[in-house]
Amino acid sequence: MDTIVCPMGGGATRLYSALTQPLSSSAFPPPAVTNLDPAFCQEQKGAPVCPAELLRQCEEALRGRAPRFHRKFTRRMQDGSGAPSNSIRVMQWNILAQALGEGLDSFIQCPPEALSWSRRKYLILEEILTYRPHILCLQEVDHYYDTLQPVLAGLGYSSNFCPKPWSPCLDVEGNNGPDGCALFYDESRFEFLDSVNLQLSAMRIPTNQVAVVTMLRCRSLGRCVCVAVTHLKARSGWEWLRSAQGSDLLRHLQTLVQKHALDSAGAQTLDIPLLICGDFNAIPTEEVYRRFAASPLGLDSAYKRLSEDGSTEPEYTTWKIRPTGECCSTLDYIWYSRDTLSVDAVLDMPTEEQIGPNRLPSFSYPSDHLSLVSDFSFKEKE
Repeated sequence: MDTIVCPMGGGATRLYSALTQPLSSSAFPPPAVTNLDPAFCQEQKGAPVCPAELLRQCEEALRGRAPRFHRKFTRRMQDGSGAPSNSIRVMQWNILAQALGEGLDSFIQCPPEALSWSRRKYLILEEILTYRPHILCLQEVDHYYDTLQPVLAGLGYSSNFCPKPWSPCLDVEGNNGPDGCALFYDESRFEFLDSVNLQLSAMRIPTNQVAVVTMLRCRSLGRCVCVAVTHLKARSGWEWLRSAQGSDLLRHLQTLVQKHALDSAGAQTLDIPLLICGDFNAIPTEEVYRRFAASPLGLDSAYKRLSEDGSTEPEYTTWKIRPTGECCSTLDYIWYSRDTLSVDAVLDMPTEEQIGPNRLPSFSYPSDHLSLVSDFSFKEKE
């Protein structure tokens, strides 16, 4: 069979090229894709990519798999005016780095076939396409250049990626480069203003954890929002480090927001809301959680806000079985500025029955962490 090099001008071609891209050993953009199905190798000048069609392709590739989780939204009680217009949908998700899933994380109840990238990439895209977030915050991304960036760019997302300086993925044979945090936003909804990649510090000493902070302006409303994605230090015994990293991130956020809130004369003219997404590796009783809840930036947790009592996080956002035992914990959060944003809905977690006795990841779900999805709206200015 002859090697076929496909033109990359058409939307559907670019998406399929990214999905069928072989693994790369580099964190940098890979060379041109070869050996593709000729049916997809057609120039489609300027053709828009249909998310529904890409979702159908993902479902077709996953045909015969176990049923996907069907999750419902919990919505805020409305005041009679109906659902808010111009709502912003935010997804937070640790997608599980491919090198870690296959090499270091030891999910002893998960069949090796369920951890293959050839399967997981379709499950990851299916989850994103099902909920269609306007802002997508991901951790443990080690297939940014060869899959996620080109595919999501074809759907109208711009993005920024920050790899960990000493990623554990690099210790795995056949890795695809370092993992890191990635922040995607829908270009049709937001105008880019500014972005910084941060290496978080503890007591002024750089650590291996990072964050991406991006300033955006809503095109329809003209209002700004500052979005951050981070992934704090894992494992027990490192609570002090997570607390220090969280404090460092809060300081950076305050500085960036103040910079954009000032006019040329130095007077504050804007009250810029924050959205902070992350795998904090911290349960709600940890100090770093308390620091965010008590921050002078006026933050609240979206899932806590829409819980039944208004003060409880989900029972779990991750559920896995490793050689050391079973772990069922809440580690992932979406924080928001409660004075300038309203949280209108959150996506419920799947039940224990849906997750199944072997927990996560599985043939049904590609990560050991569950996605968090929340809808926000801007509060009216006083």
